[in-house]
Amino acid sequence: MKLRICLLLTLISFTGTMFAQNVLDGVYVKEHTTTRTPLAYPYLREADVMWSKRIWRYIDLNEKLNLPLKYPLSKQTLDRKSLIDVLIDAISEGSLTAYGTADDEFVLPVTMKEVESKGGARTDTMKMMRPDPPYDEYDTVIAREFSRDKVIGYRIKEDWFFDKQRSVMEVRIIGIAPMILAVDEQGNVREGNLKLPLFWIYYPEARQLLANAEVYNRYNDSERRSFDDIFQKRIFTSYIFKESNVYDRRIEDYKTGLNALLEAEKIKDEITNLEHDMWEY
Repeated sequence: MKLRICLLLTLISFTGTMFAQNVLDGVYVKEHTTTRTPLAYPYLREADVMWSKRIWRYIDLNEKLNLPLKYPLSKQTLDRKSLIDVLIDAISEGSLTAYGTADDEFVLPVTMKEVESKGGARTDTMKMMRPDPPYDEYDTVIAREFSRDKVIGYRIKEDWFFDKQRSVMEVRIIGIAPMILAVDEQGNVREGNLKLPLFWIYYPEARQLLANAEVYNRYNDSERRSFDDIFQKRIFTSYIFKESNVYDRRIEDYKTGLNALLEAEKIKDEITNLEHDMWEY
């Protein structure tokens, strides 16, 4: 009798597991993006680079074209995550290296704890008054956690160059850094909305990870792009805030307001015109 009951319970458990495994949220199993390998860069010799220029850009997550980088805000969606979730989850599990923000040369790796601390995670001690007699003061510990929603944009470091071997003007992203607003000790945003990088990621190291992470396509759900597609195909909007120069200064150091935007457009036009001038008609 006991043997029959055990067999019956085993059969019920197996049947429940089988039905649970057959649940498919969709009409097909998604395999394309999760098994992709990013397209390798063409081989490039130093002797073939006729001209190059280093550019720094800023991607504002409030821009409409950049919303796929920002959403979803919740992790409840199983098929896709925001860019900051992809990066921080990989850093937490050790599959991606984060670098410090003292410079953008990828010299000093930082831990996840250091990243969270820079993002505002800390423990504060405050004096509190007891509501009941003897109404004395006591210390209470308040833990402040790092919120990924604080990321408002991304800083991009990239190199533009002309390859005479293939007669093409190309751009390759070198690094990417999430940006947050600077706050004071009370957590209030400082005057001037100063933006600070949270950490730097060496983009070639992150390409495989980004190629396997889906991004929402507003035109076709069956043609989900990856984050690597977004960056390689330049499906984002941004503005230039610095180019390589002898003073190592940013545009905001010598231009402000509308003049700064015009200066950024001027740099972009110079790159475009240089490519056109390489050809003879």
